[in-house]
Amino acid sequence: MRSLVMLAVVAAAAAFSPVALRRPVLASPMRATPVQPAQLPRLATLPRMAEAAAAPEEDGIMETLKTGSFFALWYLFNIGYNIYNKKALNALPIPYTMATLQLAVGIPYVMALWTTGLRKAPKLNADNVKTLIPVSLGHLGTHIGAVVSLGAGAVSFTHIVKASEPVVSAALSAVMLGAYYHPITYLTLLPIVGGVALASLKELSFTWLGFIAAMVSNLSSALRGILAKKTMGGGVGENMTEANIYAVLTILATLFILPITFAMEPPAAVSACINKALATGLTAKYLWTNSLLAGAFYYLYNEVAFLALGRVNPVTHAIGNTVKRVVIIIASVIAFKTPISSLGIIGSAIAIAGTLLYSLAKSKFG
Repeated sequence: MRSLVMLAVVAAAAAFSPVALRRPVLASPMRATPVQPAQLPRLATLPRMAEAAAAPEEDGIMETLKTGSFFALWYLFNIGYNIYNKKALNALPIPYTMATLQLAVGIPYVMALWTTGLRKAPKLNADNVKTLIPVSLGHLGTHIGAVVSLGAGAVSFTHIVKASEPVVSAALSAVMLGAYYHPITYLTLLPIVGGVALASLKELSFTWLGFIAAMVSNLSSALRGILAKKTMGGGVGENMTEANIYAVLTILATLFILPITFAMEPPAAVSACINKALATGLTAKYLWTNSLLAGAFYYLYNEVAFLALGRVNPVTHAIGNTVKRVVIIIASVIAFKTPISSLGIIGSAIAIAGTLLYSLAKSKFG
């Protein structure tokens, strides 16, 4: 655990240094960056960021504090999601229903923003929607896989396996896009694979369902990013900022998950699960509170992630994502008192360090 904490401290110091924050750069739409769970490719430039790029540099300290605040909220909401999601799944082991609820909770929020004019509503035609459908299916697979994995095992174990996402992304990029990286970049994948293998070997909370579901989430996330690069590189529709792209994909994913959920967990099964939970002494308020808060935090952490990552350069972006994973693992271990073996701690540290090295190497060498 000390290894993970040290990694988080060192990475955080690098992430929020004035040098790292001096020149915020939005990643190119065609840049093959690893996509985090529920994070979308950086395809659009927010109007606020375009104005900020043309404006004079703000005071260094204030800019650092502002960016640090966005990162802090991103981590806080992400921790909240993982904790409330796990509590809800522990009480109601119906992951498909939970995944549906978490996607649907954000829709009234974004609809209110569009209706009141606080955010410009997207304008899409039928062809635009067809273009977004494959990407939304990748988004759906990413979310379902993560929720099923979190329900089947410990939060920490799911994020250890999720650290191997760059390996899947690199392989699919080579096969589907013909995009090959520098040999040094590929070498950094070795500690990721080795670290995940070590952590899984003696992981006390290991389950095959949790492992396979997390890998399905990795695969879907990588496919989502590749499909977005192939179909959305030139943009799609009007007013499609990053936040609106995420909102539209969430709406489409919600529509697609409904028949899957009804097939996997029909209403009778959901009702029986709720009654069983109530029979153990849990209250309806407890069940609804944890379920709805998980959905609210899920949408909020993705929204704030765009604000945080849009203000920094790709290297800081990579460091921020690495620190986030460390923070979530540590927070979940503390919150749920999850036992982790010494080999699991070592493997986790190696895998997460490898993920950071991969991101840095790809940024430098391609």
